[in-house]
Amino acid sequence: MATAATEATNMDQQVDLSTIPISPKGAENASEAKDDSKPVTVFHDKDNFNVKHPLQNKWTLWFTKPRAERYAASDLEGDNWNDLLKEVITFDSVEEFWGVYNNVAPVSELALKSDYHLFKAGVRPEWEDPQNKHGGKWSYQYKDKRNVDVDRLWLHVMMGAIGETLEEEDDGEVMGVVVNVRKGFYRIGVWTRTIGKSIPGRGDGDVAGGKGRSSEKGKDILLSIGRRFKETLELPSNEQIEFSGHTDSAHAGSTRAKAKYVV
Repeated sequence: MATAATEATNMDQQVDLSTIPISPKGAENASEAKDDSKPVTVFHDKDNFNVKHPLQNKWTLWFTKPRAERYAASDLEGDNWNDLLKEVITFDSVEEFWGVYNNVAPVSELALKSDYHLFKAGVRPEWEDPQNKHGGKWSYQYKDKRNVDVDRLWLHVMMGAIGETLEEEDDGEVMGVVVNVRKGFYRIGVWTRTIGKSIPGRGDGDVAGGKGRSSEKGKDILLSIGRRFKETLELPSNEQIEFSGHTDSAHAGSTRAKAKYVV
């Protein structure tokens, strides 16, 4: 895990997180931690640390709590949806990520109809958000819930997002990652800024996610993200993951939208 987490630092030199000194329990400030002869790492004390290795972007964790029975299915719109979607915390360092991860419930313990959303700060995990409305998502459903280690897979997907390893540095496509807990499956997804095509009203030279990007280049980038995502999910080559646009999903229903791309 330390090796995978190290990749998330996005620094010139890799850092072994097991050697990072942090404030021991009971230390009131960083100077006390420096005087301690036996450094305590982020793995020894998940709450008390003072050394930070910055991420390339700030990220916000969101949680969708299960809706109350008084809500009809059609009520998951407008204010009711906003009531269910809760912003948990924003962080911008490797250490803060582990502090958050170690203090929230694992996916396997969430109630049915719960979701975690990990998105770049300033982007709401909604189709209507200005930075999402022209985009789409790669997703895969694990239907055999008893035989999938969803906690480990979700951790790897989150680290791929914050470590910027799901795409190349200048791609600018990945907006966030999502996990859904449902009665019959777990679903994990990666949201992107575009669907691999020019945004209406803009030329190919001004596509969100990269200036000077042609539609063909945009498609290639999305397919590359899909392949990396599939590898992170540890899926065999004969399994497929699908990409669909948010607009199509909004019109057809998230589970019925026609796939634009498949890898």
